Amino acid sequence: MLKDHYLANPGFQHIIDQMELISSIGRRRLMEQPLCNDRATLEETFSHIERVLGLIQQPQHQSAFDNLRHHLMQLHDLQGTAQRLQVRSYVDEVELFEIKNLAYICMGVRREAQVLGIDDILRLPDLSPLFALLDPDRTGMPNFYIYDSYHPELGPIRKELKACQTKLNALSNDPATGQSLAERIASLFDQQQQLQQQIIEHLSEQLWPHANNFQVALERLADTDILLAKATQALRWNLCRPSLSEGLIRYSALVNPRLKERNEALHLRYQPIDIELKSGVCFITGANMAGKTVLLKSIAIAQLMAQYAMFVPAQEATITLFDDISACIVDEQNGLSSFASEITHISNLLKRSKSQRMLILIDEPARTTNPIEGKALVQSLASLLDKRNSFTVITTHYSQLHLPCRRLRVKGFSEDLADSVLTSDNINRCIDYSLTEDRSDEVPHEALRIAALLGCDDDLIAEAKHRLSTEY
Repeated sequence: MLKDHYLANPGFQHIIDQMELISSIGRRRLMEQPLCNDRATLEETFSHIERVLGLIQQPQHQSAFDNLRHHLMQLHDLQGTAQRLQVRSYVDEVELFEIKNLAYICMGVRREAQVLGIDDILRLPDLSPLFALLDPDRTGMPNFYIYDSYHPELGPIRKELKACQTKLNALSNDPATGQSLAERIASLFDQQQQLQQQIIEHLSEQLWPHANNFQVALERLADTDILLAKATQALRWNLCRPSLSEGLIRYSALVNPRLKERNEALHLRYQPIDIELKSGVCFITGANMAGKTVLLKSIAIAQLMAQYAMFVPAQEATITLFDDISACIVDEQNGLSSFASEITHISNLLKRSKSQRMLILIDEPARTTNPIEGKALVQSLASLLDKRNSFTVITTHYSQLHLPCRRLRVKGFSEDLADSVLTSDNINRCIDYSLTEDRSDEVPHEALRIAALLGCDDDLIAEAKHRLSTEY
């Protein structure tokens, strides 16, 4: 479910945290959503977002959307109350207020949905009969009170009780009369309590037939909150509706929202990426700091957003649907060494990929072990995954892998982009992060060049160049 990916992926977590969800139940329902690989379900949701997005941008509808949001701000998570109604349990006076308030919210949202012409999207049930049951005096207000009109004896008891209390308060030196009034007040109070409890139980029984509609309303109001948040985010971040494909992933101007925001805040350059992927294994190579890890994270975030029925951070996007998305990127050690953690993750995804169609993203596997064994592990991993019904992207620094896999290379450092003295803070201005097809079996050799441009010790650079020319 979404919560699992939220906890495992900080970039995706940022996306969810930046959604303008209004209600706690909206957030809970979002967190419980399963990863969707049903094309029809996703297309329907994308169309709903598109319709709402179009309406949000029209000034004449601003008031209706403001009213919608105001209603949703009053929405509480009443799942416990809904369950008690469904199992025909008696509710209490506070819950009767909450039920009436939810009915009031639902009626208000239905009205605004009709004004906007999206009532067919929200499909909210009619809770006006439920509201009427809890509003016998036709106040039209969401507050609840055990009204006198619920029972013919309740009004007279309350009237006498009030009169006795007034008399008792006025007495000063008549203990006998005071005792008599106190006893009468206690008796009337008990009668009132018993009568009110009977009314609450009777109302509960009358509400039981509405239990299903109440549950549906609760869920669909939460879904309305989620839909508005998705459309608002799509507008704010200029997200695009992804096209669905059977065997292709293609992004034009793909961005990582969290990194883009960070760079913009620091007045740093940010470069969107174009990429196309197909079934099988694709290697991505490039120098350190060339953005390979960020690219994998960006692909993972966009795929998760799409399969949780959100628009994606790209100018154009085509995606394939998967049973699961596995990103072995962040070094989450969990008490293990970094190599042990990585191998545990890879072993697990190999097992799952036997029965599931997966998007697999692996950042520099076996980079922490010795190069000879590491290279053999990468070759074996790619060979196995290339035979699975999955899309796999592997970043690596290993050359001469001798595998018939597609290779993309980050173009990397470009002195033409340099406009000042290079430092670790501004070197990103001098890197071209775009991808190019690479038919060689070699990885780029730019480490010494970049180290020199960053002002690394001359003797160290000279010694390293000498060893490269004589030993390799």
